[in-house]
Amino acid sequence: MTKDLKNPPIDRIDGRMKVTGGAKYFADFELPNTAYCVIVGSEIAKGAIASLDTKKAQGAPGVLGVFTHQNMPPIPGWDAPTGGQADGPAPKPDTKEKYRILSSPKILFDGQPIAMVVADTFERATYAASLVKATYTKQTTRTELGKHIAEAVTPRGGDYLRGKADGYKAAPVTLEANYTIPVEVHNPMELHGILAHWTGADSLMIYAKTQGVNATQDAMAQAFKIDAKNIHVHTEFMGGGFGMGLRTWPQETAVVAIARKIGRPLKLVVNRSQMFTLVGHRPTTIQTINMGADQDGKLIGIAHAATAETASYEDFTEATVNMTKFMYACPNVSTRYRIVRLDRSVPIWMRGPGEATGAFALESAMDEMAHKLNLDPIEFRLRNYTETDPEHNRPYSSKNLKEAYQRGAEAIGWSKRKNEPASQREGDWLVGYGMSTGTFNAFRWEASARALLKADGSLTIQSAVTDIGPGTGTALTIIAHNVLNIPVNRIKVEYGDTSLPKAPTQGGSAIVSAVGSAVFDACTSVKQALIELATKDGGPLAGHQADELTLTDGVLSVEKEPGKKVAVSELMRTNNLTVLDRTKDSKGGPELGKYSMYSFSVHFVQVRVNPMTGVVRVTKAVSVADSGRIVSPKTAASQMIGGVAGGIGMALTEEAVIDHRFGRFVNNNLADYHVAVQADVPPIETIMIDKPDPIINPMGAKGMGEIALIGFAGAVANAVFNATGQRVRDLPITPDKVMKKLV
Repeated sequence: MTKDLKNPPIDRIDGRMKVTGGAKYFADFELPNTAYCVIVGSEIAKGAIASLDTKKAQGAPGVLGVFTHQNMPPIPGWDAPTGGQADGPAPKPDTKEKYRILSSPKILFDGQPIAMVVADTFERATYAASLVKATYTKQTTRTELGKHIAEAVTPRGGDYLRGKADGYKAAPVTLEANYTIPVEVHNPMELHGILAHWTGADSLMIYAKTQGVNATQDAMAQAFKIDAKNIHVHTEFMGGGFGMGLRTWPQETAVVAIARKIGRPLKLVVNRSQMFTLVGHRPTTIQTINMGADQDGKLIGIAHAATAETASYEDFTEATVNMTKFMYACPNVSTRYRIVRLDRSVPIWMRGPGEATGAFALESAMDEMAHKLNLDPIEFRLRNYTETDPEHNRPYSSKNLKEAYQRGAEAIGWSKRKNEPASQREGDWLVGYGMSTGTFNAFRWEASARALLKADGSLTIQSAVTDIGPGTGTALTIIAHNVLNIPVNRIKVEYGDTSLPKAPTQGGSAIVSAVGSAVFDACTSVKQALIELATKDGGPLAGHQADELTLTDGVLSVEKEPGKKVAVSELMRTNNLTVLDRTKDSKGGPELGKYSMYSFSVHFVQVRVNPMTGVVRVTKAVSVADSGRIVSPKTAASQMIGGVAGGIGMALTEEAVIDHRFGRFVNNNLADYHVAVQADVPPIETIMIDKPDPIINPMGAKGMGEIALIGFAGAVANAVFNATGQRVRDLPITPDKVMKKLV
């Protein structure tokens, strides 16, 4: 099934537009008579509005309306409660709240919108919002996960068991360790928001920050009970998603309702502090790993338990414990996942989703067990390597982790690593090396794409998919080039609009596999049409079979008779064609169900730790990707580099701090919430195994975006241990935690 495609390392097709200011993001669009919306957030985390004074705001210059729970326009499709139900112990009365934005005086989380102020300019709306005054009846706030673990419930899906749940207890060498992940927030450069315009009684135009225009279209169709065909959603460019754009948030739907009420376009751009409360976050998670192995380093049992926060009004779950089920050969594996409903806004998947959280615990534990066994961490993993998926008892579609271990170790200089911690020093710094494995499902979802070949030899590719930054448009260009051999500068990709062929939401590292396959199929159909025209009776290449022909630079020729050829432009002219237009729906077949399909990564880091200050510096990083055929080498490397930057933030700096007395953030800004910056990021080497997966899709490509980050925090933690001999299990690894261990 896989074609051996040669992929040119081309520049991003949207790169020049982005760096010169030509790219238009949702907030850049201006419609005639646009009004502006500013949200007023709650100043408590739990309770109710006692009084709400909006008179001064309503009377402020340019104000068109102040919308609260007292006058919010109805949203017809919001009759049913939000969120799933738990399968575990029944929640206590009133534990599972119902949240509908601006529908009642109840306050369920800090920053919950209590008013939306609309004015004729953004500045006037901002000023008027400052005039809204509220008093509250406060209730006891529950925001600290550790204090409420006893109230955890079991979400849908249940627990997992292979062999014995406590099989690790029989092992001669055992480990028990707890690991914690704090709240982490997406914080892309582009703020969240929407521009909504009712173009008719039941027709709607939307510019939004969404990772899936078709998903937003469907959500709004459901909310307002109108035909999805009458809703046009456009998101061509997105300034970083990381997961926050994977759903349509309540404030977006509220803006659409208010836009209908005021009868003019309405734009909302949330401020930076609202990015902490209104568009999700990585949830606080507490994990326990119990692990047992024999003296030869063979795993006997693993038990992985995770408890994570969710909102009081909606159950959010993610795959925190899934990696443990299949990553290593182990006869006894059990996993348990629980959620605790707190007075917090609902979390959302964040790049690397639950797998990044779970990998930190599992891969730290693997490193700890290797130390107990006095084994090299790579050797320990190799002794427990599995060529087949032990969870589902079926083969992997492809897996090249052994090669990834070897190549990454060579690149980082793993041979310099000493197995004895705190034994290497350079000047005032302790030096350590660490590694960790990452993995994520390799998906192939259903998608459609259109290919239009014009008589002048230019090609247009169309898909509704949103390119949130990884270079999807560039990858689709390369796929089309590989099929039709058209120069990349003659290929145009149109995307990010619901008027184009339907595509899945960009998330889960699945878009090149899904939409790329549709582009491959559409371009293949165009090629077949050209061959049919050329080889039909009376055609210029009549009598020849398809496998005898090659298509290069707009010319069809007989491979063994180079002089026998026809230009595509001439072929189309003689057949009275100005364009060859093919649209294809693409999805995987039943053969996919016979395999377990995953992408894999291995991260290696070198760190220096100052024993006097506790400062940790990542001084070198090597990330190896085993994600099938690399379609777009430049953007693939960029993906891995971005994952390293995010992984350094996850490991060393990122933590949204809550004052649990009030249930409110104390660092909800980019001055106090520390993302990794250029000074934190060392030289990064990316290595691609670049071997096509023979099963998943015609290109042999698997996802890369998630594995770029999954596992990296564990590699840093393991390197810190190797440097200092001290294990920090609570992220982020800040100087105070390091010093506490060293003193």
